[in-house]
Amino acid sequence: MKKYLGTKILVYILTFVFAVTLDWLIPRFMPGNPILVLVSRFSGLPESARVMYSYLTKAFGLDQPLWSQYVNFWIALFKGDLGISIYLYPRPVLEVLKTAIPYSLGLMIPSILLSWIVGNNLGAIAARRKRLDSIMLPIMYFITGAPYLWLGMLLAYFLGVVWGIFPIAGAYSFSLRPHWSWLFVGDFLKHWILPFLSLFIVQIGGWAIGMRNMVIYELENNYVRYLETLGAKRKLIRKYAFRNAILPQVTGLALQLGTVIAGQVTTEVVFSYPGIGYVLTQGILNQDYFLIQGCFLFIIIGVLVANFTVDLVYMALDPRIRFSYGGEV
Repeated sequence: MKKYLGTKILVYILTFVFAVTLDWLIPRFMPGNPILVLVSRFSGLPESARVMYSYLTKAFGLDQPLWSQYVNFWIALFKGDLGISIYLYPRPVLEVLKTAIPYSLGLMIPSILLSWIVGNNLGAIAARRKRLDSIMLPIMYFITGAPYLWLGMLLAYFLGVVWGIFPIAGAYSFSLRPHWSWLFVGDFLKHWILPFLSLFIVQIGGWAIGMRNMVIYELENNYVRYLETLGAKRKLIRKYAFRNAILPQVTGLALQLGTVIAGQVTTEVVFSYPGIGYVLTQGILNQDYFLIQGCFLFIIIGVLVANFTVDLVYMALDPRIRFSYGGEV
């Protein structure tokens, strides 16, 4: 078991180094020059623009060879320094991410967990009741095939514009500033509802279909027929079938939680929700190397942690895996 965990940790470390290297490289192969974008916002005269361009290029370390920039990137990373955002100059990237991440977590975690719970229960029920299955399955296929962008726009139009029930932009009213009060919490929740619904509704279909198919597969398996011949109660058989069917869903849940730090780009853009997905989009549009690197770094860490958690959870849930690695059944 210790040898297995040691090997896994080594693999994850190598994967992290490779993924972060790609994260550093890709923005630098994007067309355009981020310093020119920054200079165009602060300087109008050609001579001052040249001076500012030269100064900022040197200040951001972009005048150095690529290998030197790469080494400096890793040195700064181990010090916890993600650089200064070019788009939001002079704010540090870490400060920008600290502001954006809570919004993404507060939106994505409830939508993923609630859709997972509701979807799995609906799928398990539909797998056992043919009449309900024939009604629910087409609806779930339609829901899971609906793009977040399209559904978000529909919700914003009908619930926000036509009926005026919920606001359609931002995380809170522009007249307020974040603080702990019932006024702000109520206003925040009103802005939170529409992006939450657009994520929850689409995700629930995928979980329900996946669970429904897995339960049907398990109920037709040989061990179920064997239990039936032994006279086992139907409730016990369904319990075993559900426990085996839930394993792939746990994997899907962990992997989706791993990308939670990225937010949902399309939803956050539609509702101008200030999460990390929205920040990443703005960084790409403004060719901000350091902001793009910072956003993807947190995404990489989240995905790797989620995958490692999946391995541990599988060993806890599935005795066959524990036995294969020398553990007790």
